[in-house]
Amino acid sequence: MNFVNPDEIKYDEKGLVPAVVINDKTLKVLTLAYMNKESLEITQREGRTCFWSRSRQELWRKGETSGNIQYVKSIVADCDKDALLVYVDPMGPACHLGGESCFEFPLEGYKEEAKGIDGSNESSFSLRGLYDLLKDRKENLPEGSYTTYLFEKGLDKILKKVGEESTEVIIGAKAGDKKETIYEIGDLAYHIMVLMVEMGISVDDVKEELASRHIIDKKVKQEKMV
Repeated sequence: MNFVNPDEIKYDEKGLVPAVVINDKTLKVLTLAYMNKESLEITQREGRTCFWSRSRQELWRKGETSGNIQYVKSIVADCDKDALLVYVDPMGPACHLGGESCFEFPLEGYKEEAKGIDGSNESSFSLRGLYDLLKDRKENLPEGSYTTYLFEKGLDKILKKVGEESTEVIIGAKAGDKKETIYEIGDLAYHIMVLMVEMGISVDDVKEELASRHIIDKKVKQEKMV
């Protein structure tokens, strides 16, 4: 394995350096994560990726809970020594949504996302479309999918992830980091929908519940204040 000297890396003001993770065989970009000096040292010592979670403010060994370990083949720094390329042999998907890579979602597909909750527009993404995809994952359980992993582990594991992602939303919002909070809300929404599929709760079930609350919301709030 090619190593870098952690003492020579130029970390940012938060002590972090961006690390682009690449499949060593296909050269496909898998994800962008961040390392600090300690996680870089652990990565090189253990031979598997270890990152720094900016939302949780803690070390994060890839695959520790999902089993999707990334075995490191080499690490190189750029000419300024302020960015890393990490070549790995992945043991599963890199993306928490179950994809081989985090970079599989063209921006074009998100332009009309806000209209997609009822699935009526022509956007490539909608909440209903995501729900249907998750249902398909539960029915077919494709190998190597993170979603498959969640369904195989069952309700307790899914609930644990919902709790973890809720905490990360709170941490991001408390820090006033809008970008990070949006990212964590996306994680939470995904895991909530996995829970919905697991429990047989449809998108329409939730829409109907919200619609009924809209009618009585003001009265209920007033009654609770009395």
